[in-house]
Amino acid sequence: MRPPVLVLHVPGTNRDHDAAEAIALAGGDPEILQLEQLISGQRLLDEFRMLLLPGGFSYGDDLGAGRVWSIALRHQLKEQITDFVASGRPVLGICNGFQALIKSGLIPSGPDLKTVWANERPATLTHNASGRFECRWVTLEPNPESSCVFTRTLTEPIVCPVAHGEGRVAVRDGASLDALEAGGQVTLRYAGQATGGAGYPSNPNGSVADIAALCNPAGNVMGMMPHPEDHIRATQHPEYHRGVAGNLGLALFESGVRYAAQV
Repeated sequence: MRPPVLVLHVPGTNRDHDAAEAIALAGGDPEILQLEQLISGQRLLDEFRMLLLPGGFSYGDDLGAGRVWSIALRHQLKEQITDFVASGRPVLGICNGFQALIKSGLIPSGPDLKTVWANERPATLTHNASGRFECRWVTLEPNPESSCVFTRTLTEPIVCPVAHGEGRVAVRDGASLDALEAGGQVTLRYAGQATGGAGYPSNPNGSVADIAALCNPAGNVMGMMPHPEDHIRATQHPEYHRGVAGNLGLALFESGVRYAAQV
C-alpha cells in the first residue's frame, strides 16, 4: 500500500516537487494541492494519510516567515487539521512549513488539542543569530529520548543542507525548554565536533540547545528547519565524488510513510 500524502502548496513555496519526490521514493503516493482547494472544499484533508508542508517563502514572507500560512491553518483549516492531527496521522513541516506549524501553535502544542490554538507559545522561530541568511550542509543527530514517528526509527545522523534567514529556535523561558526536553519534543539537534554544544557553523542559526526539529506531545506532528528532501540520493551530497555516502534524509520520509500506512 502506498499511502496518499498531501504536499500542500501556497503562493511562494518552492520545495513542493522536491518533497513529493522524496515521498514517492519513500513509498508514498504524493499529490501536490493548492491551499485554496482545501479551503474551498474542492478537496478534503481527510482524503490523505499524511500531510507535508514544504519549504519556500510563503506569501513572500511579507508579514514574517510562515505567518500568513499559519493564519490559514489556524482559522480557515482549523477543523480539518485539528481532526487530522487528533486521528494520529503524521504531519511534517520543513523550513517554511515548520515556521507555519510553530506560528499556528500546532508545534509545540499543549498536552491536548484544546490548547493547540492558544495564543501563548512556549517556543518560536526567529532571525538567525548571525543576522544573515545561512545556506550550508549540517549534521542532525536524532534524539533517542523522542518517540516522534518521523525520527524514532532513525539509526544514524542525517546530513542535509539548511537555507533560511529565520530558523533560530527560541523558547519563552527555561521552564519551557525543560518541558520540551522532558516530553521528548526535541527530535533532532545540530551536531558538531566541539563538546558542550554544536556551535556555529554546525548550529547555523544559534537555536537554543542546538534544536533543529520539534514535535507535538503526541509525536505525530514534526517541524524541522533543514531540508532532508535535498539528500535523498547519495549523488546529491557535494562530496559524493570523494567517496562520501550514507546519512540520507530519505530515512526520515520512509519512517513517516511507514507510519502513515499503519495509522
